[in-house]
Amino acid sequence: MNTLVRYDLNNDVATLRMDDGKANVMNIAMLTALNEALDRAEKEAKVVVLYGREGSFSGGFDLSVFKRGGPDVQTMLEMGARLCARLVHFPLPVIAACTGHAVALGAILLLSCDLRIGIDAGARFHTNEVRIGMVLPRLAVEVCRRKLASAPFHAATTLGIPLTPASALLAGFVDELVPAYAMKDAVQRHCMDLVQLNSASFAANKRRVNAQWIEPMAIALEADIAEFKSFGIAIEEN
Repeated sequence: MNTLVRYDLNNDVATLRMDDGKANVMNIAMLTALNEALDRAEKEAKVVVLYGREGSFSGGFDLSVFKRGGPDVQTMLEMGARLCARLVHFPLPVIAACTGHAVALGAILLLSCDLRIGIDAGARFHTNEVRIGMVLPRLAVEVCRRKLASAPFHAATTLGIPLTPASALLAGFVDELVPAYAMKDAVQRHCMDLVQLNSASFAANKRRVNAQWIEPMAIALEADIAEFKSFGIAIEEN
């Protein structure tokens, strides 16, 4: 059993619990575990729930990989982008149980899910790339554009302004806020509702609604991957 992502299936609901014991950073191991869990869920579930650990949904990419350099940087970046694209187009409803901070790729991962529940206190929502001298991948920009309101989109992506749970709700990072103790009940309530959907109809409707994003996201992903390759080369040369 994978220790980074625990998989549970109950009443057609696949629950994926990320827990690296710290900030749930996205490195190759975590991204691989998430994809493997999604592969399984796609075959045997009707609803997917993506849980963070207490205090942290995800802190984004593993910065230690950037420090080490080498080919793992390119692999990690590409896997992260592809995972977000996969969630946007995933054929089953994906509920994000945002149990704490959602930062950098963690925030993009959150925005890639269909229904997002956050805790009402003690969490920070932050696309912080500009604050740490990085540039948002093009795919991340498209994911943000798809979900965030116009003014918060600019504040979050261009200025890198961190948001509280209340401001994150208004911006569109989450659809609902609940006290931390009520997260399990809120997730269960939505699962009981969404599991009744016809899976084929849901997938078709999701594809139709997302049609306007398919081409921009595909173009963005292709350009990002090309940039990741050159980024990885630059790191190796240094």
